[in-house]
Amino acid sequence: MSDAPIFDARAFRLTQFEADLTARARDFGARVLAPRAARWDREASFPIDNYRDMHSEGLLGICIPAEEGGVGADFRAYCLTAAELGRYCGATALTWNMHVCSTLWTGALTEDLEMDDATRAEHRRRRRLHYDTILHHGKIFSQPFSEGGAAAAGAVAFGTTAERVPGGFRINGKKIFASLAGHADTYGILCTEMLPGEKASRRNTLYLGVPADAPGVTVTGEWDPLGMRGTVSRTLIFENVFVPEDAALMPPGLYFQAAMRWPHMFLTLSPTYMGLAQAAYDFCVRYLRGEVPGTPPVKRRMYPTKQIAVAQMRVMLEQTKALWFQAITEAGPDPSKEQMLRALAAQHTVMENAQAIASLAIRTCGGQAMLKSLPLERIFRDSRCGALMLPWTAELCIDRIGRDALYEKGETDQ
Repeated sequence: MSDAPIFDARAFRLTQFEADLTARARDFGARVLAPRAARWDREASFPIDNYRDMHSEGLLGICIPAEEGGVGADFRAYCLTAAELGRYCGATALTWNMHVCSTLWTGALTEDLEMDDATRAEHRRRRRLHYDTILHHGKIFSQPFSEGGAAAAGAVAFGTTAERVPGGFRINGKKIFASLAGHADTYGILCTEMLPGEKASRRNTLYLGVPADAPGVTVTGEWDPLGMRGTVSRTLIFENVFVPEDAALMPPGLYFQAAMRWPHMFLTLSPTYMGLAQAAYDFCVRYLRGEVPGTPPVKRRMYPTKQIAVAQMRVMLEQTKALWFQAITEAGPDPSKEQMLRALAAQHTVMENAQAIASLAIRTCGGQAMLKSLPLERIFRDSRCGALMLPWTAELCIDRIGRDALYEKGETDQ
């Protein structure tokens, strides 16, 4: 029996496009992702086979504008689709997000930002160069963000730097927890343009596509984490790496404008964990009904303690879905204070409740649920990682919600 949608099309008033796209993702996830998920986790290896299949299914171009050959999904359609994939393989969905952001940020999102006509025309020309490699050759992009400091949280300028040289830029720096390291074809690097006589500034952030085989790019370190093991998030080093001017994925200054005016762009890590929350609940219900393949058809649903636990999980799941769906529906430029608080609350709720539901599912299902032969143990470990992910970690969300709820912009206690 096929899985029901996480978000029922009629109940949540999805468009036909969204309903069709999420149905495709659900079929692909059950048919392709789920049977392979244990392998990537066990080996801590990158799900490259999944990416080849996603290319043939058209999923690598989901957020490339339709007029440029892609599927043309907007922010909400992408998030709903990513949640469906996340319930079948968290690591694939999370790394896919890093790839998709290179097209979502440069595509639909930039259309809402301010550019003069000449700059916009040049941006569209350059992004088509990158889009063509994805659509026609199945090239994979990544989105290295973290550097081990406050830059990934948006507090200071990125330590990875770019200097203008004849014909392009010279890049130096390091990215840690760089998902797809060693497997992406192009790294979408956020770096600070160093201007003569000026200090490093967030306003001068550049977003540059760096080919993985460019001289000076190296991948270092081991990858043996608690969960999300298939993301292969090793360390990237850039030593005097040259990229041409056409490597610019956004015009100068546009990333800073996006971060200030389109902050929902940082919510795209959450769909994977929305899917994991659904997956943990689904497994628990099937297990108690004696319907999990590979286990004896023993029913445990008649015990009041099990019923109470499932009810608690369902309440958490519905709360999470309702808040998150509202937040992704509101996503757009220049959100209000209330919309911004809701986005942060949605991020925190998804990341924490995915883990809480998975933990309760293991306790409720009992000892067999700890076995690596069943997916719940992997879901539990993967779900724990969400609260740690920059730029909106669970801690930072709480910090910002409390501060921003009590202070209007520019207010102090002085």
